[in-house]
Amino acid sequence: MSAATESVPATPPGSPLTHGQVLQVLGGLMLGLFLAALDQTIVASAIRTIGDDLHGLSAQAWVTTAYLITATISTPLYGKLSDIYGRKKFFLLAIALFVIGSAASSFATSMYQLAAFRAFQGLGAGGLFSLALAIIGDIVPPRERARYQGYFLAVFGTSSVLGPVIGGFFAGADSILGITGWRWVFLVNVPIGIVALIVVAKVLRVDQERREHRIDWWGAVFLCVALVPLLTVAEQGRSWGWDSARAIGCYAVGVLGLLLFVAAERAMKEDALIPLRFFRNRTFGLAAIGGFLVGVGMFGGLAVLPLYLQIVRGATPTESGLQLLPLTAGLMIGSVISGQLISKTGRYRIFPILGSIFAAAGFALLHTVGAATPFWRTGAFMAVLGLGLGLILQPITLAVQNAMSPREIGVATSSATFFRQMGATAGTAVFLSVLFSTVGAKIATALHAAGPGLQQALANPAVANDPANKPIIAILRGGLSSSALNDTSFLSHVDAVLAAPFKIGFSNSMDMIFLIAAGVLVAGLVIFLFLPELPLRTQSGLSARAAEDAGDAGDAEGAPPNDLSSVRPSD
Repeated sequence: MSAATESVPATPPGSPLTHGQVLQVLGGLMLGLFLAALDQTIVASAIRTIGDDLHGLSAQAWVTTAYLITATISTPLYGKLSDIYGRKKFFLLAIALFVIGSAASSFATSMYQLAAFRAFQGLGAGGLFSLALAIIGDIVPPRERARYQGYFLAVFGTSSVLGPVIGGFFAGADSILGITGWRWVFLVNVPIGIVALIVVAKVLRVDQERREHRIDWWGAVFLCVALVPLLTVAEQGRSWGWDSARAIGCYAVGVLGLLLFVAAERAMKEDALIPLRFFRNRTFGLAAIGGFLVGVGMFGGLAVLPLYLQIVRGATPTESGLQLLPLTAGLMIGSVISGQLISKTGRYRIFPILGSIFAAAGFALLHTVGAATPFWRTGAFMAVLGLGLGLILQPITLAVQNAMSPREIGVATSSATFFRQMGATAGTAVFLSVLFSTVGAKIATALHAAGPGLQQALANPAVANDPANKPIIAILRGGLSSSALNDTSFLSHVDAVLAAPFKIGFSNSMDMIFLIAAGVLVAGLVIFLFLPELPLRTQSGLSARAAEDAGDAGDAEGAPPNDLSSVRPSD
């Protein structure tokens, strides 16, 4: 366990790190990634229990999107500041903010309070993924990155297996040490985060020269002004009305914020949070658009899967987590295949194209599942989806890092991550909003179709007098309202005939979400068809920057002269 006890020996500036030194740095990065990855899988498997306990399942989108909004907005800021002042201090800051937000989330007493604490937690999450990827870009050449990709895959694979099991255990426990079980979903991050802080402080020793630049605070402010209203109306549009005065006000403020953000970035030029010249680079521009679409389809669709398994199929939180393993297996297989083939061939363009095809096909297949679909079929469809996503994610990041100047790996990586996160935030908010705005009508249709069988069940004294059936009978007699869906835990205990229309209604609404996600990924496929194929550099970011300083920037880039990636920021 030398990664946890020794620091990386100093090396001359620009010198490549040895395999052992890279592994020690990876040890620190993997702990930070494990913290964020575990949190995602734990919360996803427990969110229904949390929503039911806090009587606000229909407000689930606030908890998810509040986290994603702050993570999205902070991502480019982490990248820019780390390019200027170095990665380590901001990686430590990200871990600290994440831990504090996790601890606060465990004390939430309402879904909206939980959303506020998750928003604070997201401020840390924005740096965990983007800075880990940027540091890897600093120390490992693109052609060799697949050699170390397995370590990251081990982190995501482990968290994907442990997260649902741990989350399900906590969510299923009434209390642990006198604390409600689901609150441990957030408390468990605290000891892991403390260990991560200690290890990263000890291990991460990557020298980076400080560069004096202005900080684009106005760009960050206007980015918030642009995104927060638009993402808020994406979540609240179903209850406000998409053409209501509040919605129109959010549209106006969002567009104004976007215009001000572009003006601020133009004024800041090379010091901009996201330099506008990045979009003149064809690889970056297409990867940003494609990444946004992938984020919309992937995260919007995946937000619905645990709900399908728990509400429609009646799985416990632990069971639903384990039932997502085919998706995880497909994702890991796709990542391994793409990483190894990219390392051997130096070609990456084909993988986002194939991945979009598989992912769109996976969502299209999930569109066909229903309340009575056998799990082996659902699992096979999830595996196809996971395979596609595994082929997309890593090659997009690799393409951006390879196409941009090695001096800007941090801001380039975080900017690409920003667009994917923005898509994830919008997709999650819109898809969950569509789900809960349509499920009432779908349930009503299913109730009407149930007709005589439902009435016969209600006329049965054994059914009518069963205390477990009281909540659903009250809903059926009093009329279905949106507030009736804030707590769906009764579906696990009521008579199967009474529960069937509710499960069918949810299933039909979710089928529509999967179909929309498939369409979005088809749009992503069209974008990736135009992605250029550039030769992969054989130098790490640190070595390439040192070569640039020595006046050998052209060789360090390894890019064609007509590609903007060979132009220095100062040119």
